[in-house]
Amino acid sequence: MKIAALYDIHGNFPALQAVLKELHYLQPDVIVIGGDIVSGPMPVQTLDCLLNLRRDAKVTFIRGNGDREVSEASKGLGLKNLSEQGQKTEQWVAEQLTEKHIEFLSHLKSVASIQTELGDLLFCHATPMSDSDIFTPQSNKKRLEKIFGNVEQSIVVCGHTHVQFKLKFEKKLIFNSGSIGMPYAKQTGAYWLFISPDGIQFKRTSYDLNEAAKLFRQSNSPSVEDFINNNLFHIPTEKEAMAFFNKITEK
Repeated sequence: MKIAALYDIHGNFPALQAVLKELHYLQPDVIVIGGDIVSGPMPVQTLDCLLNLRRDAKVTFIRGNGDREVSEASKGLGLKNLSEQGQKTEQWVAEQLTEKHIEFLSHLKSVASIQTELGDLLFCHATPMSDSDIFTPQSNKKRLEKIFGNVEQSIVVCGHTHVQFKLKFEKKLIFNSGSIGMPYAKQTGAYWLFISPDGIQFKRTSYDLNEAAKLFRQSNSPSVEDFINNNLFHIPTEKEAMAFFNKITEK
C-alpha cells in the first residue's frame, strides 16, 4: 500500500496543486489530509479541490485545530486562544466558506488508523489526544510518555508544528510530515510524507512562488501580505521553529 500524507495545507492552493501533480505519477492508494486545510489565503479553492479529489481517489480527512477554529468562528464562538490577527483571519476564512463546507469541517474525525505492510499506522493532527498540543524531538520522556504511552500503533504520523522530523520513542516511530502550505524548513516549497512498503520518505515539492503570490493577493485575505512575506518567500528554519516550540512546551 502507498499513502501520501498531506498536512497543514493552510489554504495554499498552488502548493497543493503542485503536490497533487506529483501524486499523479506516484499513484498512492490513499491520500491522508492531516488537518489545517483552509486557514489561509485560498480556502475555498483548496477545500473544493480536495472534496472533488474524492471522486477519483481514496481520501481520508482528519481535523486540525485550524479547521475546528474556522468552524467555531462560523458559529460566532470566541477564539480567545488566538491573536487578534489570528481571529480576523479565521473569521474571514469562515465567511468565505459555504454552509456545506462548514458542515464538512465540523464533522471531521480527530484520528485515522490504516493497516499497511509496515504495520498499523495512526494519523493525527498534533497528538493522538489533541489537535493543538505541541511536542518536539527534544521533548522529555515524561511528556512523550503522556502523549504516546497508550498508543497501540507502532507508527504515528502527525503535523501541526510544520517541521519534518522522525522521532523514536520506546518501540514507536513518530513522523511529522511537515507542512504543504506553511513549512518551517531551510528551503521554500511544499513538504509532505510518502509511505510505501519500502519505507517512509520525507518529500518536498517546489512550485512557482511568484505566481502563488499573485493568486493570494486576489483573495483579499486580511493577512495576505503577512502570509506572502513570512510563509511563502521567507520561511522560518527548522532550528528557529524548534527553539520557539521548545520554549513554549517548557512553560
